Amino acid sequence: MNQNSSNPLSLGQSSLSFLHRPAASDVAAPWLLVLMHGVGSNEQDLFGLAEFVPPQFHVVSLRGPFALGPASHAWFEFSVARDGTRTIDRAQEAHSREKIIQTVQAMAAQLAVPASRVVLGGFSQGGIMALSLLRTHPDLLQAALVMHSRLLPEVDALAAPAEALRGKQLWVSHGLQDGVIPLASAQAIRARAATLPLALTYREFPGAHEIRPAELQAAMVWLDGLTTA
Repeated sequence: MNQNSSNPLSLGQSSLSFLHRPAASDVAAPWLLVLMHGVGSNEQDLFGLAEFVPPQFHVVSLRGPFALGPASHAWFEFSVARDGTRTIDRAQEAHSREKIIQTVQAMAAQLAVPASRVVLGGFSQGGIMALSLLRTHPDLLQAALVMHSRLLPEVDALAAPAEALRGKQLWVSHGLQDGVIPLASAQAIRARAATLPLALTYREFPGAHEIRPAELQAAMVWLDGLTTA
């Protein structure tokens, strides 16, 4: 599924469902921004941000492969213990990660966008997936846009060598009053990123588990900066 399809993507049944807003037709070297929603949502959610994304970008919003209910999807299911410890369905996470890799590679090939102009982004669980793919498959992308998310320790053993992250960019933002994924989770990402040879932009904003206008505007400025670096 795609919308605004003057430059349609046709990836076949093996890819994840998605919505697509093409880059502006006069852009000589377009970028690709792939967005992933949070748990319980769908591809329509972050596709609403497409109108704010710089025109140099193709914008693709993916749907998580696991249905939780009508129009409710996830990248993996999880449970939370009383002490806040989270246990994920590791098989589902691995399946989603592989499907994202396959879909992004197919999209990039069809749109003639090299990995050096690919950005993976997401909110909450979608941001978790974007960050995990930066850590495990940095060859797939140039940058990750991570909002209100956390590190996934289950992929630690799969992480690429630190040197593979040299030259990559990472945006991390979080709400000061986020009660779903605590601010400490973003601060843990910041601490881990400080040990890696990548360029981190870290921002905290007033607000809960949501993307407010100031956060969105700052993230779009960061995206635009990638294309002129």
